[in-house]
Amino acid sequence: MPISYAQQSFSFVALGDLPYGPSDISYLPYRTLIKQINLAEPSFSIHVGDFKSGSTLCSDEEFSNQIAHFQSFQTALIYTPGDNEWTDCHRDNNGAFDPLERLNTLRKDFFRDGKTFGQNPISVASQSQRMPAFSRHVENLRWQHQSSLFTTLHIVGSNNNFEARNPSAVDEFFHRDAANVAWIKDTFAVASEQKIDLLVFAFQADVFEARNIYEDFPSWSGFRKSIAETLLPLAQQWGKPVLIIHGDSHRFKVDQPFTLNRKPLTNITRIIVPGQTDVRAVKVNVQGANLSFELIAIP
Repeated sequence: MPISYAQQSFSFVALGDLPYGPSDISYLPYRTLIKQINLAEPSFSIHVGDFKSGSTLCSDEEFSNQIAHFQSFQTALIYTPGDNEWTDCHRDNNGAFDPLERLNTLRKDFFRDGKTFGQNPISVASQSQRMPAFSRHVENLRWQHQSSLFTTLHIVGSNNNFEARNPSAVDEFFHRDAANVAWIKDTFAVASEQKIDLLVFAFQADVFEARNIYEDFPSWSGFRKSIAETLLPLAQQWGKPVLIIHGDSHRFKVDQPFTLNRKPLTNITRIIVPGQTDVRAVKVNVQGANLSFELIAIP
């Protein structure tokens, strides 16, 4: 039986692509931003990945420092990976790590016990528990708050690691892509079973990375199957409001850029969070399916 919720209001914070740069430069502004987020008292916060820049070390020390940052949020902090944490770690200036080893470390260190980060963590469902066929994908999470259903997807920049010249990257991409597709479908199924007013999907990538003048999602796009062929048609069929939150582009924007069969999907709103040198976060105010947005900045 569907669960009924009163039209109560709440807020959450979205941020990503932070901190960027050497620790002696980037950590202090980021920690100041976290203090401002704590003062805003959101129900929880979502970090959409890239907790380091693409030109800094992917070291265990860096990972530990970012866990400490996540634990400094007074309410729950939910994290989904970005490409800078693993796909780009083969670069010499990142420490010449094996990207798949870094991915395995992320999964081991950042996703445990069905709980979030933060001083007041919440319980979250993991795809690894709900779908045994995708048991490695501990990072794909879902939780409900009032009448809103939140889902994280492991969709990253650098064309989602769809690198045809690297067989191991291809294998990783296709398995993760299938997991994301299954998790999206399952989310819409759960939303149909419950009295959900708003669906929220959070991931790192700007999925229009491969866009050209003919297609938003050409055949070489690493986002074609998960977004164009799965999320968008299901969102159209569902009909209620969908909010997509991502980073990657670093410029704050709220818009409705998605189309299906050349027709605008007006029930889908997108937020691009600030990031890189723009050390701000987005406070999302929710009442039922109605949304408003505020920027949180450092003093």
